[in-house]
Amino acid sequence: MAKFFPALTEEHRAFIAKQPVFFVATTAEGARINLSPKGMDTFRVLDDRAVAYLDVIGSGNETNAHLLADGRITVMFCAFDQPALIFRIYGRGRAVLPQDAEWSALHPLFPALPGTRQIFVVAIDEVQTSCGWGVPQMALVRERETLNKYNAKYTPETLLADWQSEGARSIDGLPTRLPAALP
Repeated sequence: MAKFFPALTEEHRAFIAKQPVFFVATTAEGARINLSPKGMDTFRVLDDRAVAYLDVIGSGNETNAHLLADGRITVMFCAFDQPALIFRIYGRGRAVLPQDAEWSALHPLFPALPGTRQIFVVAIDEVQTSCGWGVPQMALVRERETLNKYNAKYTPETLLADWQSEGARSIDGLPTRLPAALP
């Protein structure tokens, strides 16, 4: 049975801290629903009503475009161990870029990863737990290093130039907000 909460509890925080992967879903009117898996120790609880995650250059920038157009975001965690649980955060999100005033306070909360481009901050509207009994039990073998290795081959200037030419629009043609420089 699903249960809803107006904010994060200590139990929710402990559950989030144990999860090696989370999923982010966004959309905008007329656009595809974007659902992305995330990992690499990039999620942080800011307080009981706000969370954030670090985003690195990869494929696309749909979340940025969707949040500019619509603002709604859902973050989901699944327990792949015991006990089974699915945990969702419903909220309104926004991108914080290196040129933004908040960057200097948020960026030190995360690991230094090559290709870092933005931090998404989510103001929580509501959180939900549900059973998760249909999710298989699995074990984490290790983090993948592929994205870090790929981004480490380039200078921040090269990554930024590529990103400014390829990341200015979503796959549905929505505009994105780009970093002026990469950290």
